[in-house]
Amino acid sequence: MRHNRGHGRRSPKRRGRDFWRAWQEEQRRLWEEENDEVWQPGCPMPPMPEMMHAWRQFFHTFMGAWPDRHWAFGGRRFRPWHQGMASYNPFVASLLSKGGGLLPLYVLHLLAQAPRYGNEIMALLTERTGGMWVANPGAIYPLMTLLEKQGLIEGQWEDPHKRTVRMYSLTEGGQMELDRLKAIVRPKLREALEVLQELARELNSDSSGEAGE
Repeated sequence: MRHNRGHGRRSPKRRGRDFWRAWQEEQRRLWEEENDEVWQPGCPMPPMPEMMHAWRQFFHTFMGAWPDRHWAFGGRRFRPWHQGMASYNPFVASLLSKGGGLLPLYVLHLLAQAPRYGNEIMALLTERTGGMWVANPGAIYPLMTLLEKQGLIEGQWEDPHKRTVRMYSLTEGGQMELDRLKAIVRPKLREALEVLQELARELNSDSSGEAGE
């Protein structure tokens, strides 16, 4: 038997800047209704269809438009939001793009730690980003093919006859390239973090005069 715990909820529009906190409360309410028990901190929130639909409705109530129809969030970069994946962080995903982002560098970094399967790399990327970006085969495996053609990694089939699971390891040339990439990227990444922190401080300031609730 499910209990209705929705009474007394506040509209997300009234929560103003507490949009994400209000969504967390809505997630908890939906989870408790689905499971007929009190949600405990640390308990995962599965992306069940009801939750994904609720996210789209919640966004619409707050913004007055569906996520895929919103002028600022309707682009391809926000597509997981359109589908109801609220945990996805498009700004983290931008950093981890294959073309010019940190994804190739971080994949080499993971392989410098130990040889890994493609699925393991995808799982680690999801884990290290706290689920804010979920790697997919369409992004990872073409990248692995590119890195292998460049001689930076090498792959071996676990079963040469079935050719279903491939283990990748970093080559000596790949380690040298990783060291060179880190020398270029790390200082610029620190600069970018400083800029983002300053922008976040400015956006978090109360200079707009908006009163908190």
